[in-house]
Amino acid sequence: MRNLLSLLFLLGVYLLNAQNVPVDYYPPTPVPDRIITSWKTDPSTSFSVNWRTSVSVSKGAGQIALASPSPDFDSIKVTEAVSEMLVSDMSAAHYHSLNFTGLKPNTLYAYRVGDGMNIWSEWVHFRTAEAKEAPFSFIYFGDAQNDLKSKWSRTIRQAYSNLPKADFMLHAGDLINVAQRDQEWGEWFYAGGWIYQNIPSIVTPGNHEYPRINNQTALSKHWRPSFTLPENGPAGLEESAYYVDYQGTRVISLNSTAYLYFDKDSVSQMIWLDQVLKNNPNKWTVVTMHHPVFSPAGDRDSPALRSGFKTLFDKYNVDVVLQGHDHTYARGGNNLPSGATVIDSTGPVYAVSVSGPKMYLSNLLTWIDRAAVETQLYQLVHVNKDTMTYEAYTTVGELYDKFQLIKTGNGRKKFIDMTPPGVKERIELTTARLEKLNATERAKWTERFNAYKARKLAHEEAIKAQAAKTKQPSKPKKKK
Repeated sequence: MRNLLSLLFLLGVYLLNAQNVPVDYYPPTPVPDRIITSWKTDPSTSFSVNWRTSVSVSKGAGQIALASPSPDFDSIKVTEAVSEMLVSDMSAAHYHSLNFTGLKPNTLYAYRVGDGMNIWSEWVHFRTAEAKEAPFSFIYFGDAQNDLKSKWSRTIRQAYSNLPKADFMLHAGDLINVAQRDQEWGEWFYAGGWIYQNIPSIVTPGNHEYPRINNQTALSKHWRPSFTLPENGPAGLEESAYYVDYQGTRVISLNSTAYLYFDKDSVSQMIWLDQVLKNNPNKWTVVTMHHPVFSPAGDRDSPALRSGFKTLFDKYNVDVVLQGHDHTYARGGNNLPSGATVIDSTGPVYAVSVSGPKMYLSNLLTWIDRAAVETQLYQLVHVNKDTMTYEAYTTVGELYDKFQLIKTGNGRKKFIDMTPPGVKERIELTTARLEKLNATERAKWTERFNAYKARKLAHEEAIKAQAAKTKQPSKPKKKK
């Protein structure tokens, strides 16, 4: 009988392959998977959890208790989940979400999720935020998007190994490539694995989270079932445009895709953002959005973002804007003189980064003070009282870029360029990449490359001259 069942199974596999039926490499099961944490409400007294099961599990629940060295937890609290079915291109599954509330600030909890009866995840630790201003750090990723399992996984895992006690991760859109393709979501969750379970994620949607359906653009049906995020944004953009206040910093997610696609969403976000920035009690302001205000890739440009969002960034002195979309690295700011090393400033520093393997050529425009091409990176941001320190690392863990902002009062900030000495800019193209460019593309790249190098060389010479002048001994005064 057992041999007959084995033969029938093999016959079934053969028939499936013969008909070119796609294989579901990440099928839902009764055991919770795709577990991810974030915040729906106050990070100091709550956190949210999402997970997926097969449709055989119709209800979900979570258990939480104070973490203890003892394996026997006391006073376990049970919270019932909200469950919904999602039918993807590969399967149907139940997605479950819950929000643990009434927690103590700066406290380590243990939680698990499951069906409320027999099937549970492992117990996982999660620490709530401080209820007041306090030092913290987070990881910022540009686009993951492609080859998520094979090549993006190394970036998120290297970032975790570099900062395992990060307080949260920030993903600047295009988490995946095809919005409704379940396998890509499966790869994104596989790549981060259990890291998502105890380090919460702040996610903002990119254009690749927006499929076109009957000539209409709508946010991926995977988005809201997969994440539980604040619903404090404009009507219709809940959980995509929102803000989180974390230990003295306001982190704002803007839905730049909706802003650029739909007039109503650009107007509503501008009105909402003006109020969110105007009534911001926090010392620091971080904005994340997918499309760059200043594009560093090719001939891309989004002037609507400069005539819209940027006016408010400048008006309210936003500190940093963390972006993706352009699959190259660039850091600079239009309010900073090009190549400034130490300067008093207002307005944001802009960063564009890419964590996945898909790469574009940089346009090396004059707003850029540090660039990289053909380089996967992640960024660590540390906030401590009046100081914010930003560090960009390559996916092999090498420090590539660094700057610091210091609050000096009256809305002023001191910007300090701390680029690691001796680390050469990665802007040389490989011979293989150059050969892929046609004559026009190669000429344009060469012109931009030479202009950028000349500008950087002039800046370096100016710094050397200033340093030499500073070191010169003062001339003795002539005797009368």
